[in-house]
Amino acid sequence: MSRSENGSARPHTNGAGPKDLETLCRNFKSKVDTFLDTPTEDEVLNSVKNQIIVARGVIDEALRRYRPEELSLSYNGGKDCLVLLILILASLPSSVDLQPSSSLTPHGQPSTTPTPPLFPHRLQALYIRPPLPFAEVDEFVAETTTTYHLDLTTSGEPMKPALTAYLRDRPDVKAVFVGTRRTDPHGADLTFFDKTDAGWPSIMRIHPVIDWHYREVWGFIRALGIRYCPLYDMGYTSLGGTDDTHPNPVLKEQEKDFSSKAHEPHFRPAYELKEDREERLGRDR
Repeated sequence: MSRSENGSARPHTNGAGPKDLETLCRNFKSKVDTFLDTPTEDEVLNSVKNQIIVARGVIDEALRRYRPEELSLSYNGGKDCLVLLILILASLPSSVDLQPSSSLTPHGQPSTTPTPPLFPHRLQALYIRPPLPFAEVDEFVAETTTTYHLDLTTSGEPMKPALTAYLRDRPDVKAVFVGTRRTDPHGADLTFFDKTDAGWPSIMRIHPVIDWHYREVWGFIRALGIRYCPLYDMGYTSLGGTDDTHPNPVLKEQEKDFSSKAHEPHFRPAYELKEDREERLGRDR
């Protein structure tokens, strides 16, 4: 499977019909399965395959523990939660915890004949918007909310009050998928399943991509042709707000014409960065 440019394999949907999410999920499952089954000598892509297997196991366990209506996704349009979203979509068709819907006989008694599992129509998600968001991020979040059938709640509050309000409005939610990785702030000691800390709203945090490396994230996105936020093509490697996020200096292109007048610097795309430790060099915090 060849690596592609941004969005060359963008999924096609036809609106909000009840089968649209199911069709999308089955397409992603087929795509991920094909990627796993395709031999490659690329070291990064082989690492990606191993990471997919582990992440799918975590997602499958979450789908065994919780019903779809008890799950949500922390989503801000960034590369890590995008990878997580695609893996969740690809895992839903084979989930063993999509419970059969209840049915009654013509006489009003519970039926003993199992009915087909109910596939969710949308996936719950929470977007905690920074105080000074990039227009490109907001646009990408809006676009992917439609494309991937998200039931998205947007909050401009800090994380703790935003989560408190979200769980108050959606009391059925018991767990949230989070795209945190080991190299992120506060990510070093996390496991696949972690309850929130004391003083926070009580909920299970699920981290299927916690041990993914930077190059593996981009290997997955590009190999599967997943459309990503265009800021990544401008040299941004970690996304926050306009007040604390800049193109990564490691990706700055060298000046070739020193006789020319001053002009805006150019940066290589995010996927050309190699080292985990350099990922956040474009962030002030």
